[in-house]
Amino acid sequence: MFNNNQIFAAPLAGISDRPFRRMVREFSPDAPLVTEMISCHSLVGGHKNCLRNFDDYKDEGNIGAQIFGADADLMADAARILENQGAKWIDINMGCPVPKVATRAGAGAHLMRDHRLAEKIMSAVVGAVSVPVSVKTRLGWDEEHKDWQNLLNIAADCGVRFATLHGRTRAQLYLGNAVWPDVHNVKIPVIANGDIKSSDVLPKLSELGYSGAMIGRGLLGKPWGIAEILGENIQVNVADVVLKHLEYAIEYYGEKTAVPMFRKHAAWYSAGMSNSSGFRIKVNQIDNADALKVAIRDFWGIMKAN
Repeated sequence: MFNNNQIFAAPLAGISDRPFRRMVREFSPDAPLVTEMISCHSLVGGHKNCLRNFDDYKDEGNIGAQIFGADADLMADAARILENQGAKWIDINMGCPVPKVATRAGAGAHLMRDHRLAEKIMSAVVGAVSVPVSVKTRLGWDEEHKDWQNLLNIAADCGVRFATLHGRTRAQLYLGNAVWPDVHNVKIPVIANGDIKSSDVLPKLSELGYSGAMIGRGLLGKPWGIAEILGENIQVNVADVVLKHLEYAIEYYGEKTAVPMFRKHAAWYSAGMSNSSGFRIKVNQIDNADALKVAIRDFWGIMKAN
């Protein structure tokens, strides 16, 4: 069975921001977390409209910063910046399937099609920082090109310390069931990713040679998910968690940005509860923090704090 430093929180685009990571960290103080992916162009260029470019990770514990891009020199520069900002390791995105990354930008999952470029980027990043470097990738571009093992062994030769393998091809996007191949013959430790939502699959992953598991969508509306998978006895007051998460979001983004951004989180927290659809409809019409807090308190039936 894996321990608490072998269950990772995945880099979820538009989700794994600092407020979300703070919530996960409150339930899992030692778990390795990964930031949402950061563009090397935006980071190196210091684009001020992207707050995550300026995150200080020194108080975030065991956290890796994920970068994406197709320019080896810029990726190396970005890695240096993130190391200086306190990232404990650097993760290279080689699996994002969305067109603006994987096709138009020639980054993310595109690197599964261009192993020469992938090797150049990995070598540059490893050589640029003193912290460990990891990669996150998929089984391959499509069913005819499942060459993940070759790519991970190239990563090992470049000095990459470990890899995360999402059990789908780029062509699958997030459809169908994830498949976890045997990884005993890979030269570096491999973390399994994709459809991992409970502890039931952990023994199987261990038998297949995985060194840990990464939880992604299983954390949506459930930042205590890692602790739960590890079998920890936790007591959760969901309403308090939702309100605290909202406060963290307002503190980070400001009310004008945080309130509409938080609607998706409110929906995930309420999923499966009675009248959750009505709650979602109501929340989607709210544009100020006080009204959102009232809606949250009403839905979960709690009294307004003094």
